[in-house]
Amino acid sequence: MVDLSVNLNGLILKNPILTASGTYGYADEYDDFLSVKNIGAIVTKAISLEPRSGNTGRRIMETDAGMINSIGLENMGIKAFLENVLPKLEEERISYIVNIAGATFDEYIELGKICENSRIRAIELNLSCPNVHAGCLEFGTDEGSLYSLVNAVRNVYSGKLIAKLTPNVTDITKIAIAAQNAGADLISAINTVKASGVRISYVRGKFYQERINGGLSGMGIKPVALRAVSSISEAVNIPIIGMGGISSLNDIFEFISVGADAFQIGTANFTHPTIAEDLVNQLAEFIEYNGFASYEELKNKIREDIKNE
Repeated sequence: MVDLSVNLNGLILKNPILTASGTYGYADEYDDFLSVKNIGAIVTKAISLEPRSGNTGRRIMETDAGMINSIGLENMGIKAFLENVLPKLEEERISYIVNIAGATFDEYIELGKICENSRIRAIELNLSCPNVHAGCLEFGTDEGSLYSLVNAVRNVYSGKLIAKLTPNVTDITKIAIAAQNAGADLISAINTVKASGVRISYVRGKFYQERINGGLSGMGIKPVALRAVSSISEAVNIPIIGMGGISSLNDIFEFISVGADAFQIGTANFTHPTIAEDLVNQLAEFIEYNGFASYEELKNKIREDIKNE
């Protein structure tokens, strides 16, 4: 058996392949395609204190190299999650991280307390969703606000705390440093990039516009994500979960080379629902075929060779 395990500042996973929040539902949506328990961990849809119906109107638009979404954090709320979803995840021994999103400072704290009392071992703070009118991005773009929020959650939650950062800032390193100083155990980066999708049609002598404002994800944002992860890795000394356009083993190697320790697969899940498990298998095959003892050895080898070029 190839050793794919990864230790992310005390968060130990069977392998470094995770699924990104908002692209994997609550896990059972993918049961027909793969064995979810083989993935390092799933990151749940963003969970709020109360149920959310999300945004009205068009929510999804495909682009040439990805998609724009304006879902608006639709979810069942923390109470229903704890009653209906968490028992299934525990029973089936699926590794999970709960992504939480609040509209206010106090809502994040309350969610942190609930997760602490429910013995949830890891939460990801959604500090970066651009598709809601209150919370998330407004906390994630200012290092002072982010520090206060992360630190407040840290004070009520003893599990592994992940800060999910936005690329929609002038200097992401300042945001990452603030998250680390406030007590975050890990950084995940990046969330979607603010974007607009526009479609123009000409029907019976008149032009019509279809438009969506939301977050761009997929292969088109990979260069942005790589730059962000590289900058963050030079500024902090806590592990980084990289994401943004990952759809192949070579993408994973690229993210390793700039400082990522684990990886979240997002938009690719929609077009290739088995992609996460496929990447686990491909990573294991590469490690075994090339004579590495473990994922950690492979990761170190990539970084050493790049450094010595």
